[in-house]
Formats: sequence, C-alpha cells, structure tokens
Amino acid sequence: MNLNEIFDFVPKVGNATIKTAAQLNHLGIRYALVGGLAVGAHGYIRMTTDVDFLVGEEAFEHHGLIVTFKAGVPIEVDGIKIDYLSTVSLGSQIERVFEEAPVSQGIPIVPIEVLIYMKLVAKRRKDQLDVVELVKAGANIKRIRYYLEQYASNLLPLFEELANEQRLM
Repeated sequence: MNLNEIFDFVPKVGNATIKTAAQLNHLGIRYALVGGLAVGAHGYIRMTTDVDFLVGEEAFEHHGLIVTFKAGVPIEVDGIKIDYLSTVSLGSQIERVFEEAPVSQGIPIVPIEVLIYMKLVAKRRKDQLDVVELVKAGANIKRIRYYLEQYASNLLPLFEELANEQRLM
C-alpha cells in the first residue's frame, strides 16, 4: 500500500491530505484515511476531488444538542474539501481501526475490510462500484466475509452480489 502513486495522480488532493493529517496530528485527533484515496491505496486508483477521514470523537465538541468540530480542524485546504466521518455511527468495532490501520506516507488508511464495510453501509451505487473494483483488484474476499460475518452479517448478501458482479465484468 503506497499513497505516492495516488498522490501523483491527484497531486492537489494529495497535498491537502498531507497538510490535513499534520493538523490532525497537531490537535491530537485520531484519524484514518477513507473514501476515494483509501480505495486507491487498496488497489483501485480513481479520480477524487476531496479528502475523507474517519476521525475519533475527540475531533468534535459537544454543546448540548449542538456538535461542532474542535477548533482548528480543517474543512478545506487549498481549495480541496475535507470531509470527516465519526466512528460513532459505524459501530463500536470501528474504534479499533485507529490502532490497526496500515500507514503510508505517515498517514493511516482504514483496512480493506473496514473500507468495504463502510462502502456497503453507504449503499450508493458509486460506493458499490468501488467494492466491485476492489474485489477485481485482489481484495481478500475471505477476510472481508469474516469481518462482515462478525459485525454486519446483513451486508453479506450485498457483498456477495457485488463480488459476483466483478466476475461478470
């Protein structure tokens, strides 16, 4: 897994990723790269115009019913939009990502099984196509199935359908 090739493909997005990661480190916020850049890191390089991070709860401040970003969390870097996903809505198992994430260029990237889980939860066709391409690129299907059996067995039929779709292409 190497982000260099992806950053060469989308240099402005890559630069924004590096700057944002440095700021998150400075703020003491746990994070891992998700979205299109993570898809590329796992074998399917495609165009993306934003940066997506999974972040720990420390990225947010709670003011009663209102939740805001912690001061200093970038939402745009050099014209590139930065998006954040909270672990809270994805299940308690996601917290382990921060300790288990592989690292490239000093940036943690969600493991493939977590990335595919997130893509399946989103249920957008774009995300489903990412799953098809990741399987085609050689994702470890047994590992993904095991993860889904443990944490989201309801998503197994969709994963199997997409894995089979890859074989038809």
